Amino acid sequence: MSVRNWIHNRPHALEIVYQFTEWVFYRLDPLFARIGYDRTDRLIRPAEELGKKLTFDCRMCGQCILHSTGMTCPMTCPKNLRNGPCGGVRSNGHCEVKPEMKCVWGEAYERSLDMSVYGHEMTMLQPPVNRRLEGTSAWVNMLTGVDKEVPEGWVSVEELSATA
Repeated sequence: MSVRNWIHNRPHALEIVYQFTEWVFYRLDPLFARIGYDRTDRLIRPAEELGKKLTFDCRMCGQCILHSTGMTCPMTCPKNLRNGPCGGVRSNGHCEVKPEMKCVWGEAYERSLDMSVYGHEMTMLQPPVNRRLEGTSAWVNMLTGVDKEVPEGWVSVEELSATA
């Protein structure tokens, strides 16, 4: 078994690492704001890209939702779906586009069951990917809030619930 698979198949441990990393970034936010988020992005992005690529086969979409998808990168789905399987999942649980590959969303669901803090987020509706953020640091985008910006006309689940 590869090191990536060994790490990837421990979503609860990754969840703890994620929580710690998020805590560190929020504590360092005043420093990052002082030196500038653009400069911070240039400093952080190479390490973030390498670490996420090796661990999650990350595509650096700039809107990381690993914690919401069982620590499985939804951008590895050949169709780039952010809200579950396409309906073309084969009977063996593999992808309709790449039959040799397990469905990303099947893996995400299974792994989310092992997560105690973020596992429930698997059922949350995710906004479409903001392609303008590709290649940028998701951590910096989280700090600035740009990762939460949604396309014009998009209505979030929270907004729908508030109007009901």
